[in-house]
Amino acid sequence: MLSLTLLCLFAYAAGLIDAAVGGGGLIQLPALFNFMPSIPSTALLGTNKLVSACGTAFAAKSFAGKVQLPWKLILPAAVSAFVMAFLGAAAVSLVPQHVIRPVVLILLVIMAAYTFFKKEFGAVQRPREITGRERMLALVIGGAIGFYDGLFGPGTGSFLIFLFIRFFAFDFVMASASAKIVNIATNVAALLFFIPAGKVVYTIAAPMAVCNILGALTGSWIAVHKGAAFVRVLFLVLLVTLIAKLSWDLIA
Repeated sequence: MLSLTLLCLFAYAAGLIDAAVGGGGLIQLPALFNFMPSIPSTALLGTNKLVSACGTAFAAKSFAGKVQLPWKLILPAAVSAFVMAFLGAAAVSLVPQHVIRPVVLILLVIMAAYTFFKKEFGAVQRPREITGRERMLALVIGGAIGFYDGLFGPGTGSFLIFLFIRFFAFDFVMASASAKIVNIATNVAALLFFIPAGKVVYTIAAPMAVCNILGALTGSWIAVHKGAAFVRVLFLVLLVTLIAKLSWDLIA
């Protein structure tokens, strides 16, 4: 009972962070592995995905009611991410994790340095005309991140936020909201594998999902009401945390 209560607290924190800047999996998944060591890892991964999907869906709904989303860009990215997440999951056994980690670590360091030194990055929304080029770019971004999410996963939301700001001139709030829609697609793709395979522990997933949803609603409220500058700081903190975790994983 104590373990489940603690998992629910972690689920709330994960939902809050994930809604604002991505990276909720950094909190929730390790908690599941630590508090439920007797459950097979695939079942914990499936449980984590179901919990995250619930929070992401509610965060996206909350954002959609407060932020005018650029659907002409988001939908192509989401469709591409959905398809490529399957391929990424299929390729897991072909690409060793020890090869992926250093590459991801380097990308995170570049993202953190770019965001830190480019002070205006993501501070202001600069509307652009949505042309065929932008739609094609959205397909590429969604596909690349979807493949990565299926293959490895950590920092998926953060990568999306960074790329949406860099290539579409979103501010941090718009980028966070847009990332949630694409995250829904990758989560659903994963669940289409985990649920039929019986890899979800519903007695754990149900209460955690409720708490994750509450955290996601809190996180989306913070992002909208605190503004891009506040979310930028959270984003940098999350990137530093990701960098520290992956660095530790490489040397441990």
